[in-house]
Amino acid sequence: MWSKQQTMTETQTPPPAQPAASNAPFARPVASASRSSARLGSSLQIKGTITGSEDLQIDGIVEGPIFLDGHALTVGSTALVNSEIHAGELVVNGKAVGNVNASGRVEITKDGSIVGDIFCARISIEDGAHFKGRIEIDPAKYKAATI
Repeated sequence: MWSKQQTMTETQTPPPAQPAASNAPFARPVASASRSSARLGSSLQIKGTITGSEDLQIDGIVEGPIFLDGHALTVGSTALVNSEIHAGELVVNGKAVGNVNASGRVEITKDGSIVGDIFCARISIEDGAHFKGRIEIDPAKYKAATI
């Protein structure tokens, strides 16, 4: 026969496994969408090169080139971007100073401003927007980028 001690030990279920502690202090959550995105808040000021492989929204101040080839960049209404911009698509609600090279569409909203040359496949400039520079539109550029 079994003793009381053996019966209790055999009938108890093992405690649930604890997740392994991560050594990474800032673990990134897994993105549920197929495209991930990042945001630089309105209190941030960055000087230097920004490169990335995800969509980006800037609401602060950035000085330096931005390379997001194939991804979207949104310049928020509170943003001031003094940069050469390379992106798949660009939406400007704030102020951007510098040349823009987009493989897709560039949109300047009614409160947006671009001072610099724009090279893109498509463009949209709303009434009230400010633009000073030169525009070169090449739709073949967009087709080549999507193939």
